[in-house]
Amino acid sequence: MNKIKTVLVTGAAGGIGRATVDLFAEKGWHVIGVDRNPYTDFPKNGLFIRSDISRPEDMQAIFEQAHAFTDTLDALVNNAAMQIAKPLVDTTVEEWDAVMAANLRSVFLGVKLAHPLLKARGGAAVVNVSSVHAIQTSANIAAYAASKGGLLALTRAMAIEFAPDNIRANAILPGAVDTPMLRAGLGRGHLGGENVQDRLDNLARKTVNGRVGMPAEIASAIYFLADNQQSSFMTGQALVIDGGATARLSTE
Repeated sequence: MNKIKTVLVTGAAGGIGRATVDLFAEKGWHVIGVDRNPYTDFPKNGLFIRSDISRPEDMQAIFEQAHAFTDTLDALVNNAAMQIAKPLVDTTVEEWDAVMAANLRSVFLGVKLAHPLLKARGGAAVVNVSSVHAIQTSANIAAYAASKGGLLALTRAMAIEFAPDNIRANAILPGAVDTPMLRAGLGRGHLGGENVQDRLDNLARKTVNGRVGMPAEIASAIYFLADNQQSSFMTGQALVIDGGATARLSTE
C-alpha cells in the first residue's frame, strides 16, 4: 500500500498534541485531531473533531467520524490527559474517576474502536503518552501517577494481543516538558519560587541536562514510534524522555 498515511491524535490542541500534529502534517501524513478545546489552524487536509475522550459516547462518535474520513489508520496517538495536583487524602472519588476516565479508560476504548482501522492497514502502531510519573513520582499527584502507571501496563498488554494483527504498541514517558499542563501543576509546592518562571527555572536545574523539554522533542519521539520503518522491531516498550531526570539518585 502506498496511500498517504493517516494518524489520529487525541489531546491535539495541547502542547505536545499540537507539536505532534504539526510534525506528522509536515511529514505528509493526514492527521485526525481530537480535543475538547478548539483548534483554529488545524491542517487543511486533515480532520479536527472537537469532543471529550473521557465520555464513552463521545469516543464512539469520534471513531464513526474517523471511519468516514479514512478506511485505515497507520497510527493512533493517545495523548490526551488531565492532571489533578492535590494530596491523596484530599482527592475525591469524583476527581479520581475523572482522571482515570480521561487518562486510562479513554485509551482502552480508543484502541478497541481504532483496532479495525489499524488492522486494515496491515502494519500500524499505537503510541500511548504515559509519563515519568508511571515509574518515579512525587507528592500530591497520586491519581495522575496511578493512571499513567496503568497506561504503561495496558501498553504491554495491547502489544501482546495486537501483535498477530501486525499492530505495534509502545509508550512515551515524558519528563518535564514546557506545556500548559506542566505550568498549571507547578503550584504543588515542590519547587519553590515566587512565580511560574522561577519554578520552571528551579525545575530545569533538577534535570541532568539542566533544562525543561520542549513539545517538539516529544513529538519527534512519538513520530519515531509511529513510523513502521524506524521502530519496526519495537513493541510493548516504554521510552523515557526526561532530560536524564530518572537517571539521578534522589539522595544525590
